[in-house]
Amino acid sequence: MTYTEPGGSWRTLWTMVGAFVVLAVLDVVLPGQDVPLLVWVVAVVAVLGIVAAGTVSANRVWTVTVTDRGPDAGLTVGRERLPLAEVDPTSLDGEVGADVGAPVLGGGADVPKGRVGLPLRRTDGTTVLVPTRRPAQLRVALRTALTGAAGPDEQPGTVGP
Repeated sequence: MTYTEPGGSWRTLWTMVGAFVVLAVLDVVLPGQDVPLLVWVVAVVAVLGIVAAGTVSANRVWTVTVTDRGPDAGLTVGRERLPLAEVDPTSLDGEVGADVGAPVLGGGADVPKGRVGLPLRRTDGTTVLVPTRRPAQLRVALRTALTGAAGPDEQPGTVGP
């Protein structure tokens, strides 16, 4: 079993493509002087390039993955990997709080906007925060990978859109 939560969504890019199509149709249909082709090309390439770069960056930095069971099982956020052997299974019961100044897995000074920090206690006693939009589903995936049982979570929760 592998759990993956993408760090970014391509929805914004496709929304911008739709907006540019509507604007191009309006430019052709409405009377008056047309916008020069060079302006259209520069605007489309600049805006869509920036949105695409942001989405690719978010996917590289904030994608959360729980890999299969076994000795190489791990929790990965972006480029940072935490072996599941270092995670205390009792911390998945939801009663572990985050230490003050607990590091965010994947880097960063704080949990990104639209995500919550799922606190995980490591076997050495320190706590790390896992940035996630779906803390209940991630907790179930971690519990399943660690113990093989899904646990008592009945209703998966989500944060954000």
